[in-house]
Amino acid sequence: MEPAARRMMQAMIHRGPDDEGYEELPMGGDESGPVAGFGFRRLSIMDLTAAGHQPMFNSHTGDCLIFNGEIYNFRSLRAELQLRGILFRGTSDSEVLLQALSTWGEAALEKLQGMYAFAFYEAKTRRILLARDPLGIKPLYVASLPDRFVFASEIRSVRASGLVPDDLDMGGIAGMLAYGAVQSPRTIYDRIRSFPAGASQWLDAGVVSGRPQLPPRRHWNFPAHTRAATDIPTAAANVRQLLQDSVLRHLVADVPVGVFLSAGIDSTIIASFAREFTPQVTAFTVGFGAVHGQDEVPLASETAKTLGIKHVAVELDARNMPAKWHDWIAGMDSPSIDGFNTYVVSRRLAEEGVVVGLSGLGADELFGGYQTFERAQRWSRMLRVMSCIPASMRTGVIRKLGQLDGRAGAFEKLADLVAGDPSVAGITLSLRRAMADRSLSALNASPNRAGLCANYLDAPSGAAATLDGDGFNTVARMEMTHYMGDTLLRDTDTNSMRQSLEVRVPFLDTPVVDYVSSLPGPIKRHAGGASKSLLRLACGKVIRDDIARRPKTGFTLPIGDWMRGEMRESCEASIDRLQHVPILENQEVRRIWDSYMSDSRSMHWSRPLALVVLGSAIG
Repeated sequence: MEPAARRMMQAMIHRGPDDEGYEELPMGGDESGPVAGFGFRRLSIMDLTAAGHQPMFNSHTGDCLIFNGEIYNFRSLRAELQLRGILFRGTSDSEVLLQALSTWGEAALEKLQGMYAFAFYEAKTRRILLARDPLGIKPLYVASLPDRFVFASEIRSVRASGLVPDDLDMGGIAGMLAYGAVQSPRTIYDRIRSFPAGASQWLDAGVVSGRPQLPPRRHWNFPAHTRAATDIPTAAANVRQLLQDSVLRHLVADVPVGVFLSAGIDSTIIASFAREFTPQVTAFTVGFGAVHGQDEVPLASETAKTLGIKHVAVELDARNMPAKWHDWIAGMDSPSIDGFNTYVVSRRLAEEGVVVGLSGLGADELFGGYQTFERAQRWSRMLRVMSCIPASMRTGVIRKLGQLDGRAGAFEKLADLVAGDPSVAGITLSLRRAMADRSLSALNASPNRAGLCANYLDAPSGAAATLDGDGFNTVARMEMTHYMGDTLLRDTDTNSMRQSLEVRVPFLDTPVVDYVSSLPGPIKRHAGGASKSLLRLACGKVIRDDIARRPKTGFTLPIGDWMRGEMRESCEASIDRLQHVPILENQEVRRIWDSYMSDSRSMHWSRPLALVVLGSAIG
């Protein structure tokens, strides 16, 4: 038991370079029965003393906790527990969480506001409670085998145990190629799964003897669509107060805190509120002007100057790009085409001694910052009108146009869209696709072969409800559940924790999400209004007018140019490794890569990059 846990701890030392701990805990009624090994690596952020050491025990009950994340309302929970006569040894949120679970049991989950993945050992029942935060900001992976159950914050840690077979999962690989990132609950390994966000599960000794366990139970769901009359000014005032409170809570740390600052309004809002509470906060921006054209550094620098905060620009240099690229891909826990920008900024923050960084992630999904919010609803209306035209005729016309235009790859995805699910939810998924159905079938990764639904997911998404015809909120929940959950949050955590940096996301604070998600779509983006109109109105007084009016600029890097230039040799090596993966059609892998190398207009760079990162992960 202990050697396996020690290997797992060593595999993710980057997530916790400051301290480590290991404990064995009895499971079941027999002292000679199975045991649970709790191993932990600590990144010290709250209470840097030994009082924050984990695994953490409750001296009165014998309960034990290992916990990754932050509980942002820990101070109010601590006060509530103190009124019940509970005494605390230290000042960490971990101790508050442990005492809350010992006092209220599973019901404590409904009180938590934060990002977390934890395992709680209840001594009196000798059971373990696994739980993950509502949106899956913090990762948790599990592997259930006939005589063991393994869990960890990273896939590489589960694999390092030596207890879990590393057979590949065609469903995980197909979902990754379809969307550019592996889709939950799959991983690219057959026996390893992502624990569901917003859920918890009790495990007893039967988990290692084959006795069925109760499945994970949701402790959080998106709020019901409010029917109460809400006016825009009131909603804006509430949003501003909620965000201000959220940033204040997210700044609590016993280590330096930084802010990711782009040229957009999301990070500017976070930086503005952070400056109010912590004037010495530092803003960081990634730029690639020296590598490829214009970037966001000048605008971000101007914003930081206006706010009166320190600003550090991270300029990428073509000369050191290969080393950064290699380290980024090598550090991936799960293959993804996203996240290089987060990796670069996180690395720079770590070099500056910053341990906590605030990000504007989540604002686009909550308030409607993507083009998918308009496109999905518009395409849904169009396809319903076109329903009288046979699907084969629609796709035939689109593919012919693609041949004439020279961008067959882009038109293949469009062909899938016009022949697929015409609902707003279905189109939202289609617009996020990285690879078309025909290409996936050619790779021998059809949904039938992969054991997936037609949309390359395990099952119809629970977020796909029509929400009483509210197209905006349908898109929002699809984006938060899939693109944000399976790509943005996972990649942000992997790339930041690789540098021993914790990224916090104030826009995804539970009170903010609960309130904004309950608002009708027209409140958040009225007809003809700019994207994120409610957010702009709510925070107009804390940012300059020209910044509030600034359209979304995006945060992109010239990945395609790098693959065809400085990174080509490295990418070729990854493509070559895929030639030895029997579950994919090797000739199609090579055809896609060669086609992009000969003509970058033939497809979007995300398609060959998906093969590159997959080849690196499998290799």
